Amino acid sequence: MSNQSGNPSGGAKAVRKRYAEVQGAPRFPVKLPMHIKSQAGESDTESDNISANGVLFHHDIDMPIGSTIDFTISFPADVVGSDADVKVQCRGRVARTGEEGGRRGVGVVIDEYHFERR
Repeated sequence: MSNQSGNPSGGAKAVRKRYAEVQGAPRFPVKLPMHIKSQAGESDTESDNISANGVLFHHDIDMPIGSTIDFTISFPADVVGSDADVKVQCRGRVARTGEEGGRRGVGVVIDEYHFERR
């Protein structure tokens, strides 16, 4: 997946540099339900892969590089060994976008997260 910017600004270069630094974390090809809240509104999708530092998902709505998004990742109860699904509330920044096989991929660096308490 590539960055869609033709002539990157200093801010876009910094975001890509930061993403390159965190991209080294092992990625796990895990499909988990996600609920996304961004400037474009709210929607549901699923993860393609997750690492300790970020997540990759596909989305139909354009998300500008550097934009902040809030999202919830749901871990199924049977996978984590609990009585109910475990939800993790996250805030992150879009680090990269691109088209792959007709689908728009969005890579997000996770800046903060917390587990939802029931």
